[in-house]
Amino acid sequence: MTRTKICGNRSPEDVLAAAEAGADFVGMIFANSPRRVDVDEARAMVRALGGPLSEHEFIMPPPAQPHVREEVGEWFRHGASVLESYLEVKRPLTVGVFADQSVDEVNEIAEEAGVDLVQLSGHETWEDCLLVAKQVIQVVHVSPLDSPSDPMSYVEPGFAIALMLDSAHGPYRGGSGQTFDWEVARLVAARIPLVLAGGLNPENVAEAVRRVRPWVVDVASGTETNGRKDYDRVRAFVRAVREADQ
Repeated sequence: MTRTKICGNRSPEDVLAAAEAGADFVGMIFANSPRRVDVDEARAMVRALGGPLSEHEFIMPPPAQPHVREEVGEWFRHGASVLESYLEVKRPLTVGVFADQSVDEVNEIAEEAGVDLVQLSGHETWEDCLLVAKQVIQVVHVSPLDSPSDPMSYVEPGFAIALMLDSAHGPYRGGSGQTFDWEVARLVAARIPLVLAGGLNPENVAEAVRRVRPWVVDVASGTETNGRKDYDRVRAFVRAVREADQ
């Protein structure tokens, strides 16, 4: 099953609509972006979904061990299984999105807001993931100039729980509404569970799922109308993913 992440939410109504549609992850952006929210707004969204994952009883995974160099596919398959176990306890999981912010700021905001996971979408290093108090989704941005083999040269096991490929377009490190070469993503997804972002929408996500076979598809601007969440488009996005999986 391909999982869905609805990002760029700004209100309790947004995340509740995503949850009702069947989303597996909901994102709220703390980075520099037109969709940026503050801690109070994020906390309200987390509470609307019943509170953070930390309030549930479950077995935490072992901490990352960077000195243990597992094979990259094995590492990220384990990470996907951990997140799948989280989803059995709580769905959707909440993701705080950051970019080029200090680790102290990331940890403080993530703790105060109560998000379940952190997504690092800027120029953060893999080592930075170990300094974040939450499990991390690390983003690698793909430009139109990258060859199909390029992204994997930037991927290291032992740090983040999951890898996202996103378009390198735009000033906000994501949320640009621009796609990149899905052949690049397909080659990566053949090796590891992949979160695919960049220009997805209800009209093209079924093709992306069939061509790339990602583990998760991520959308922000593709489920908006006039810069605000369009709940019909949210539902259409999730429905298109489910139909493509059949």
